[in-house]
Amino acid sequence: MKTQETTAADRLRWLETMMLIRAYEQQLVELQQGGAPGTCTSVGQEACAVGMMDALDGRDRILTNHRSGGHLIARGAEPRRLIAEVLGRVGGYCRGHSGTLHISVKDLGVVLTSTIVGGELSMATGVALAQKMGRGEPGGITVVIFGDGAACEGIFHESLNLAVHWKLPLLFVCENNQWQAFVHRLETMSENAISEWAHGHGLPVATLDGNDVEAVKAAASQAVDAIRTSGEPQFLELKTYRLRGHFEPDDQAYVDPDELARWRNRDPIALQTARLREAGLLDEAQLTAMEGRVSRQIEEALAFAQASPWPTAESLTDFVYA
Repeated sequence: MKTQETTAADRLRWLETMMLIRAYEQQLVELQQGGAPGTCTSVGQEACAVGMMDALDGRDRILTNHRSGGHLIARGAEPRRLIAEVLGRVGGYCRGHSGTLHISVKDLGVVLTSTIVGGELSMATGVALAQKMGRGEPGGITVVIFGDGAACEGIFHESLNLAVHWKLPLLFVCENNQWQAFVHRLETMSENAISEWAHGHGLPVATLDGNDVEAVKAAASQAVDAIRTSGEPQFLELKTYRLRGHFEPDDQAYVDPDELARWRNRDPIALQTARLREAGLLDEAQLTAMEGRVSRQIEEALAFAQASPWPTAESLTDFVYA
């Protein structure tokens, strides 16, 4: 399958989507500081979400983790319904039942958001097996997104082993953001462990700069095309960095300030902005217009969410199955 050629409009759209994700999560941080539920942000990891999701189509199924905001928005979720869900309002995607960390959006193919570290890995093999058995649209694949912490769980190896043995149409995407909650990943594994582990299970592996949205899109498109052609799994490791703490609020006192500063200098939004300016595709007026559109969308989203009603006590057991 031939990968669609990237246009200037695509590159600008990726930048604006990353900006929207950043603004959405910054809004959640402000809400938390005002007493709203806390959240796990993906600030600094926006290129992973945007490049990855842009390689997929409507046939595909996605299982993600507690840093899911970027994935959901890049997949097409509306910030207004996401904020409503975070605030526990009925205007949210799950009618206020899931809160900030468990959002699913059936219409977008988002099967679930799991907060059990590595939990989505085992479930993804089941979703991919169902696709292989003909449940779902022909040619659809499953994408499971997890962090370097999940790669240290036994379920990581079990899931990779099953995917290879059963020849599942499954793309494993490790967003290696260098942190496993409050523990740096190099305290639990060697530098290249994740890709080496995946390769050891027999998966084709690509390791790349997760802060480069264009590199992520290119690698993801290649992996997706390979899975659609062969029906067999692939593995991507996206090296990125979590610029905010594990869970809001978090003062990041445990983070080496020099390391944090180095990664701040590789902010994916700043990198893409500079690249587009250098290519003559973005000027100050265009950037200002982008920022204005993003700001208005978040303002409207917040107003919608705050105006949305609370669930009633009678709805407490709705959508619960036994």
